[in-house]
Amino acid sequence: MVNNTEAKCLPGIKNARPENPVIGVFAPCDPRIDKTSRQRAQNIVGLIANAIRGEVVLPDKTPVEVVYSNVLVDGEKQADIVARQFQKAGVDILVCVPDTWAFPQLTTISLLQQFPKETPINITCGNSGPKPGVVYAHATTGAISQYGKMVHLNVGNWADAGMKPKMSDATKTALIDWCYAAVTAVALRGRRVMIFGHDSMGMETALAHIIPTRNTFGLEISRLDMKLLSDMLSKKAYHTKELKELRGWIDKHIGKRLELKKSADSDRFNQSLAMYLINRDLMKDLNAVGGGFMSQLEWGSDLRGLPLPVADCMESLFNSTFDHNGPKAAVPYATEADVQGLLTMLFMTWLSGGNPPLFMDFRKVWEAWEIKKLAAKVGIKKLPKGADRATKGLVDGNNSGSASLDWAALPGSSLEKIMAGIQMPLADADYFPGGGNSITFMTPPGIEGVAGRMAYSSLNDKFSLIWDEARTTEVPAKLGQKMINLTNWNWPHTFIVPKYATMAEYKQYAPANHLHMTWNLPVARLQYWMDLTGVLNVMPWAARPKFIEGLDRPQPLIHLLNGGEDTYKALAK
Repeated sequence: MVNNTEAKCLPGIKNARPENPVIGVFAPCDPRIDKTSRQRAQNIVGLIANAIRGEVVLPDKTPVEVVYSNVLVDGEKQADIVARQFQKAGVDILVCVPDTWAFPQLTTISLLQQFPKETPINITCGNSGPKPGVVYAHATTGAISQYGKMVHLNVGNWADAGMKPKMSDATKTALIDWCYAAVTAVALRGRRVMIFGHDSMGMETALAHIIPTRNTFGLEISRLDMKLLSDMLSKKAYHTKELKELRGWIDKHIGKRLELKKSADSDRFNQSLAMYLINRDLMKDLNAVGGGFMSQLEWGSDLRGLPLPVADCMESLFNSTFDHNGPKAAVPYATEADVQGLLTMLFMTWLSGGNPPLFMDFRKVWEAWEIKKLAAKVGIKKLPKGADRATKGLVDGNNSGSASLDWAALPGSSLEKIMAGIQMPLADADYFPGGGNSITFMTPPGIEGVAGRMAYSSLNDKFSLIWDEARTTEVPAKLGQKMINLTNWNWPHTFIVPKYATMAEYKQYAPANHLHMTWNLPVARLQYWMDLTGVLNVMPWAARPKFIEGLDRPQPLIHLLNGGEDTYKALAK
């Protein structure tokens, strides 16, 4: 038999952009259950889908799409129907919301098996007794966990009776936190970051662990040589009109706080701004979600070559939620091509829905007694009783690059308020003979979030996250000036106080010389994400309870069945 058919040639695509995740909500049911209970189960699917719709956003504030099926999954036939519905809609995150008993293998498991094994699944139920969905939730969670698949169970609350029960706020919060974790894990698979340069100043803690990063997160690292950027600067591979607009915007908001002693200083600063425009366009062309730039030593410090201006302003603009064109997504960008720092900021930014990341040196840890001693030297006899820095101490986090401009003011502040607190002094000529301008500001007190750092170990081939909740603090101005003068006054400074770690612990357990913080990042989201990606959850603080109800996510059953979280993650590949 001759085959006269031809393979189908697909139409071309001019610009391909990665697809965003889609959350699919469904409910199992038992065909023997009465019509009213079945209708209630259908109603719950739509109610929960609409409750989370618009609540989960990408860093650019685009809402994640949420779809649902009103086909109740009674058995294999309905599982096939819903699977096809979801596959056509691009669903890659599953939320099961049972309100009645059903048969796990015939329903959710039959549907789940038609999706890739890494597909996140959540089972959210009310603790209702009449039919009862909570019994199904436990049976299905146990079954899925036994065959080695991660599933998160959210036993919440909604009314036992009524056709349109509303889930409690706590149930909704737990589901939304899980959805953020799932979206972050799924959305970054197949994405890439763009790194200029090679090893970060010889820092082994910052290396681009290409294969582990690919295997763990599905994330690619596109590596470019700094010669390309140097050549593109020389060729003026940017729009000169836009460079003038960017410089005019800086002049308008910074004014005389932009230090320029000579016309050559102005030219070098313009080169730094041009680097932002060139990098931005390259990253857009590559669909990159983050980046990094090596700088030292070859770019700006090695006198055997021709040192070029520092990248501080470029890096800060990427990490900020605005630039000369108005509001934009924060694009995590690491100074010194610190890839582990970039990964930390990237995941935290996505988990927080786009909150700006802070890149700091783990520069100076001040124990409480040291602060009191320095205060006495500058004539401050008493510090406020009970103040965190007086009882615990603080960390002076500061680095010449990558500091998001947003951190110069409180979250939600206006552009004018943020920019009013920023100075751009000339860079330290000894460290950076290529010149250019640093950025400096003092982060205000009262910002709460998560501070931490990713690490990698070749022994277990695992990534870890060492973290703690933290808040920013302040000291009297005279004391603060003395403290920042002991490090680098002309770099951004953020005084942070960890919630549970003592200063002795904090000093000993830092996995690298860089530290990162993101504001308004719920702890449960971070923990759910570590569950989904296999990242080791490291909290070596003696004062930190193992589980804090209402803050931590409950341990998934699969951890308990396999000897604990760390043991399970060591087994899972």
